[in-house]
Amino acid sequence: MSTVRAAVRERLRAWGVSAQVCDDALLVVSELVTNVITHTRSDHLECRLSVGAELLRLEVEDEIRAHTLPAPRTPDPDEHCGRGLLLVGAVSSAWGVRDAPHGPGRIVWAELPSRTEECH
Repeated sequence: MSTVRAAVRERLRAWGVSAQVCDDALLVVSELVTNVITHTRSDHLECRLSVGAELLRLEVEDEIRAHTLPAPRTPDPDEHCGRGLLLVGAVSSAWGVRDAPHGPGRIVWAELPSRTEECH
């Protein structure tokens, strides 16, 4: 996980993404990668980033689809897990799931605003 986070952080800094957007993107990537590790039998995953004037798009692709689609749930207050997609939804302007175009994998994606307003 630390390797993925470091690579994403380095790319976002090179693109000049603000610290706030970078922090949100790292949270999203961490949650999506954790879901691949926890809920699939994939030995490999691919993380893709793209940035435009308005949006930062993050994609995490696994190589073996889980039996169920990723979906947010409402965990019990005492549970230690189950909030990842709720967090993704909270910091993203949109997110979703699609089958990988080539192979048996699945892609979970999220879009975040690529800019933040200056704090005054």
